[in-house]
Amino acid sequence: MSTFMANKANIERKWYVVDAAGKPLGKTAVIVADLLRGKGKITYTPHADCGDNVVVINAAKAVLTGNKMEQKYYRTHSGWIGGLKETKYRILMQEQPDVAMRVAVRGMMPRNTVTKDSLKRLHIYADENYEQQAQKPELVK
Repeated sequence: MSTFMANKANIERKWYVVDAAGKPLGKTAVIVADLLRGKGKITYTPHADCGDNVVVINAAKAVLTGNKMEQKYYRTHSGWIGGLKETKYRILMQEQPDVAMRVAVRGMMPRNTVTKDSLKRLHIYADENYEQQAQKPELVK
C-alpha cells in the first residue's frame, strides 16, 4: 500500500462556522488556523492546501485577556522613512475587528504559499450575520 498524498484532484473541502463571541482572540485563531490547514483530517499533507473553508462570526465580541487592549499595538510600515503606523488593539477591535482576527490567524500559519491560498478561504464578520448560509456550514464549538 502506498502513502496517500493530497492534491487538488482529491481534496474535499467542508464549511465551518466559528463563533468568537466571548472567547479569547488567540484561542479562536488557533482553531481557525488548524481548520484552514486541514490538520484535523486524516488526509493532511503539509505541502498541499487541503484545508477547509472557515467563516468566523462575532469577531467584534472576541476578548483580549490581561492588559492587551491598552498595551498591544497593531503596527504597519510602508517601507518609507517615518512610515510606521501604530494602532492600539482597543481601537482596532472597535473599528476593524475583522483585521484583528485575520492578523491573529495569519500569525499562526506557516510562512509559505500554501498559507496565501488558505487565507482566501477565510471569511470574517464582525456580527452574527454572514453570507455563506447556502453552503450549510457546521458550527465548531
